[in-house]
Amino acid sequence: MKRDEDDRLRKAAENAGKSAASRAKAPRAKAYERPRGGEAKQISNLMPQIGRTAFRRFGFVQSSVVSRWPEIVGDVHARVCAPESIRFPPGEKAEGIMQLVVMPAHAPLIQHVIPEIIERVNRFFGYKAVARVKIRQGEVKPPPDTSRPKAPPSLRPIPMELGESLRDIGDPELRTVLESLARSMATKDDK
Repeated sequence: MKRDEDDRLRKAAENAGKSAASRAKAPRAKAYERPRGGEAKQISNLMPQIGRTAFRRFGFVQSSVVSRWPEIVGDVHARVCAPESIRFPPGEKAEGIMQLVVMPAHAPLIQHVIPEIIERVNRFFGYKAVARVKIRQGEVKPPPDTSRPKAPPSLRPIPMELGESLRDIGDPELRTVLESLARSMATKDDK
């Protein structure tokens, strides 16, 4: 009995030694580390995700298209139509549908020049951004007038010495230009 116990203890010691040796030889497994929250993200990367639904709902139009609309389609068409929205297929930035607001009386005319408008808008973007145009009849705000208002004509009389020499000029347009020049020179001299 004692012998059986000694054999068991000896085998247990050998097995313990082998397992300790095998543990020392085998590389240790890396301890599990919980992944952290990650690096800080740029706001520009997050904006498309945040604003995607709002932009899709309201048909976000680049402000340059709206502000430069008279340059794109011409002054005549810009007075009677304006871009309202450009909607692109999901996940794309090409072949969108542009919605125009057109004055009701001019809708048939604009309908006939739609291919030209599409061509001009695509030329503005530099690629085929617009494939179709939808027309909605409504009120169009006229483009802001970029020209300065004309000054009212001066009521001051032309100096006598200049008035005599200007009466001999036969061209009425040239005479009025020279008269306004004489008036402006007279007002500068008075100051």
